Amino acid sequence: MNKTIGFIGGGNMASAIIGGILNSGLASKEQILATTKTEKTATSLSERFGISTSTDNTAAAKQSDILVLAVKPFVFGEIIDEIMDCVRPETLIISIAAGQTIEKIEHAFAKNIKLVRAMPNTPALVGEAMSALCANQNVTEDDLSDARTIFNSFGKCEIVPEFMMDTVIGVSGSSPAYVYMFIEAMADAAVADGMPRAQSYKFAAQAVLGAAKMVLETGMHPGALKDAVCSPGGTTIEAVATLEQLGLRSTVIAAQRACVKKSKDMT
Repeated sequence: MNKTIGFIGGGNMASAIIGGILNSGLASKEQILATTKTEKTATSLSERFGISTSTDNTAAAKQSDILVLAVKPFVFGEIIDEIMDCVRPETLIISIAAGQTIEKIEHAFAKNIKLVRAMPNTPALVGEAMSALCANQNVTEDDLSDARTIFNSFGKCEIVPEFMMDTVIGVSGSSPAYVYMFIEAMADAAVADGMPRAQSYKFAAQAVLGAAKMVLETGMHPGALKDAVCSPGGTTIEAVATLEQLGLRSTVIAAQRACVKKSKDMT
């Protein structure tokens, strides 16, 4: 990609994206720049990735062909006020701020912009993010292709209509927390049955990783994969029956829908 990619904000998610871009060879260190709130953070980011960093948001906005807004929602308006006159008409803006809709961002810039709204999740930190992207009417097919290439560099991404963004938060944005709880619970059970704690986490986490990979790589329905593990009268069907009795699926569905409702209320 022969473009300058700028980041305003240098937190965990921005770092994960920068790492993905560099590790995939999508862009060189010389093509990436980032700004942070403090000189200390800017220096740390520069030392980690070898990229150009500063605290000057307006300079980053002027130089970037693709500008990623990776700041917290509570400072979002302040940042836009600072850079809005510096962003070039041809610059593609990518926002990863939660709760900031395309309409809100367009209104804040008060001019025509090319905008992609994105929702990655924390497994971006290990190159396994699941991200959703939606774009405004000014984004071209080439722009969208660039955005997809960036987000595919540290995981997988899908294009969705914006009304699905709250659903995305429930199914992927917040869901790593549910999975961590499931892993912890499995490990606790293993410890109760005599397995050392560290070993129990490894067994549980690897089982979840392998099961997820089976769904993605085989293309089989999760129910069919579950059935394949359940031998008649065996141990697995005994566990599955207990999970059904105690309402695992209905609890997950209720929790995820509560997450989506909260996201809608916050928008």
